[in-house]
Amino acid sequence: MQPKLIAGITFLAVYVMLVSHKGKPPVVVWCGAAVMLITGVISFSEAVESINVNVLGIFLGTMIISDLLIHSNLPAYLASVLVTPGRSAAGAVMAVCLLSGGISAFVDNVATVLMVVPIAIEVSKQLEVTPVPFIIGIAVSANLQGAATLVGDSTSILLASAAKMTFTDFFWMNGRPGIFFSVQAGAIAAFSILYLVFRKIYKGSCGAVETVHVTSWVPTIIMLMMMGTMAVSSFIPDRPDWALGAIAMGYALFALLWNALTAYKHVDLRHDLDWSTVLLLCGLFIVVGSLTSTGLVMDMANIISNLAKGNAFRAYITIVWMSVLVSAFVDNIPFTMAMLPTAQIVANSLGTSPYVMMFGLLLGATLGGNITPIGASANIAAVSLLRREGYDVSFPEFLRIGLPFTLAAVITGSLVNWIIWS
Repeated sequence: MQPKLIAGITFLAVYVMLVSHKGKPPVVVWCGAAVMLITGVISFSEAVESINVNVLGIFLGTMIISDLLIHSNLPAYLASVLVTPGRSAAGAVMAVCLLSGGISAFVDNVATVLMVVPIAIEVSKQLEVTPVPFIIGIAVSANLQGAATLVGDSTSILLASAAKMTFTDFFWMNGRPGIFFSVQAGAIAAFSILYLVFRKIYKGSCGAVETVHVTSWVPTIIMLMMMGTMAVSSFIPDRPDWALGAIAMGYALFALLWNALTAYKHVDLRHDLDWSTVLLLCGLFIVVGSLTSTGLVMDMANIISNLAKGNAFRAYITIVWMSVLVSAFVDNIPFTMAMLPTAQIVANSLGTSPYVMMFGLLLGATLGGNITPIGASANIAAVSLLRREGYDVSFPEFLRIGLPFTLAAVITGSLVNWIIWS
């Protein structure tokens, strides 16, 4: 059997198992990874290289700091500030989602989810409502704004590298508004849809809540220092791919050292950290890496080129919506890596700006992951955190929020991008 066929069938089997909740997700994914390794679809060295240590470093480092942050009562304090008496429940929930998007424009999406979800849990407890739609909203909001700046998401970093863009180019480039403004246009439409959804789910208004006091501001300071360092690191020439993960782990070790010296909180890394999600992410990287190594991802890129048929707008729409479709099911990092040179070639052959094609690719690839619970690492993190709280998230449940949010953001953002850059 050909490696491409094995990789395709195995990926589909893994995905169906995850969607149908058959077995524990890490076990399912690693069974798929084992099939890829045993059949020789991907070598051991390729499997190791496919694991994104940057994402894992961000995930683990931020989780350690977030654990201390939760213990400091900061999430509960923010919840008491956001849930003001008389404010609508939908408005309070929406405020936290906007907070998630704002943070994610400058911090990795997974890190943002890990920081904001504890706030959502506290707000949900205050309102006595289910946190499931709330936390899904946080994840999709983080993914949306992650495309707005160079430091917001890994795909933004890939775009900046391919297009030779600086941090400020995302805001203003060659005398035109950068991709930041296309993302904000999409955000206005998407957040409007999200608010309408929340109004149907979260009814009533907030009552009086108990004022919560922060026991220590040190975890907050460490978190802010980490965020600032991540943003400043974007200006470093030839920054290593693992830099953000190293920054997160460095500050996590500093936080653990402070905690050990002050005996602020008993930390048990074996139980306090979500190792299940770490294993899930590692397995997914290998499975998706198999799709890349066999050429399946590149085949999808070639299909987009063939569908263009010489029309610039048709090529643009094809790139945007194929990116949305593929990224809903496949990690967007390898797809973006494969498609960036393709987008440039298509643009050059049609005599149009390469930026319009590459920006459209980024919009589609970033937002497409919002459709399904495994379409983006931030979604996986959000679903895993909900599972830890005793809530299972079904595929249709995620789709009910993710799909309309994505459609509104992509349609609006891609049209604004075309108007600016075509």
